[in-house]
Amino acid sequence: MRSLIYADARYGAAFWAAYGLWFALEAVGSLTQRARQGVRQDRGSYGVLIGLLYAGLALGFWSSLSLPRATIAWHQPLLVAAGITLILGGLGLRWYAIRVLGRYFTREVAVQPDQQVVQRGPYRFIRHPAYAGTLLTLLGIGLAMTNWASIVAIMACGLLGHLYRVRVEERALCATLGPAYAAYMRRTRRFIPFLW
Repeated sequence: MRSLIYADARYGAAFWAAYGLWFALEAVGSLTQRARQGVRQDRGSYGVLIGLLYAGLALGFWSSLSLPRATIAWHQPLLVAAGITLILGGLGLRWYAIRVLGRYFTREVAVQPDQQVVQRGPYRFIRHPAYAGTLLTLLGIGLAMTNWASIVAIMACGLLGHLYRVRVEERALCATLGPAYAAYMRRTRRFIPFLW
């Protein structure tokens, strides 16, 4: 059985529009959201993250096309709609978090000399809402493919990349912002409020 995003043009168009919007915004962001000041402490985490994201997406698309036995046949229209909703919701959360962080947001880990701990907007509840938004988007992409193997590949690679990135970022922020960031870490979770 084929995924509905390949078998039905309407679902396919909706999926590719949402996926294309996410991809285009990330491409533009990767060109415009570079560190202009501050000490770069990235330790290659951006390259690792992007490499794992692309590997996961490639495996996910390959799985959805090549492993029909892993296709989820249960309520495919509902799953595709839920997946597209998660893609757009994750995209909204990511860009809201980026806007709240303002000039402190960069694609590399680079802490600015005057940087403060941001604790408003989504940062009141989780330390990494922009990454949480990306993870929601990735879950949505996998879900819209209605393929178990796609979901596992995309989420496993996405989580590995983000966990490495977060570890590098949190070390840099603790080293630069000191006790204020350490206290913030104790009060908040990484990706899911009150849970994780």
